[in-house]
Amino acid sequence: MAGTKEGGRAAAATNKSKYGKDFYAKIGAKGGKLGRTGGFYANRELAREAGRRGGRVSRRTKKVA
Repeated sequence: MAGTKEGGRAAAATNKSKYGKDFYAKIGAKGGKLGRTGGFYANRELAREAGRRGGRVSRRTKKVA
């Protein structure tokens, strides 16, 4: 059953029964508090440039007329 939707639901139920109903909220909050870099939010100009570069690179093949 591992790797299926049903297995995921069973694992979630087990985690909630063992560690409390707010198990996933707690681990999510821990992850958010551990972040130290700030990501692109810390440097808006860098985010803008990265988006520009990424947008220019097309993954689609060129159409031949």
